[in-house]
Amino acid sequence: MRIGFGYDVHALAEELDLVLCGVKVPSTFGCVAHSDGDVAIHALCDALLGAVALGDIGKHFPDNDMTYKGIDSTILLSRTIEFLKTEGYKVGNVDITIALERPKLRPHIDQMRARLAEVMGVEIGAVSVKATTTEKLGFTGRGEGVAAYAVALVVPAV
Repeated sequence: MRIGFGYDVHALAEELDLVLCGVKVPSTFGCVAHSDGDVAIHALCDALLGAVALGDIGKHFPDNDMTYKGIDSTILLSRTIEFLKTEGYKVGNVDITIALERPKLRPHIDQMRARLAEVMGVEIGAVSVKATTTEKLGFTGRGEGVAAYAVALVVPAV
């Protein structure tokens, strides 16, 4: 088995969609990004890619490539899962933490877990999503951005 870690941040701005773990969360602001800005999936892709030593999300889906302009990040995650399969691995389990002051994410966590499980082709029990604030400290605390951390365990696909 192999373990990978991922981290991503995005600035927040008014009148953009807030998409986290493939779920559109009701909000007056969203992530500034080349893609749909799903910071949680971006961190997860980095964790999965890192686990099999395939680099990072920017290597495979560069933000200067118009192919990925506005792309749904679940597509990037699906392609990342294909990379794992090519290397002879599958997802064991994943754990994501999203740091955001508002809106409260608890009402959306179950839907986020289900969406990620569906895209990765795993049981929902293999997907953990947690949310936290930074107690009003730093860029996330001031509402300037959102951060996500992800850990992934991958196992041989036998």
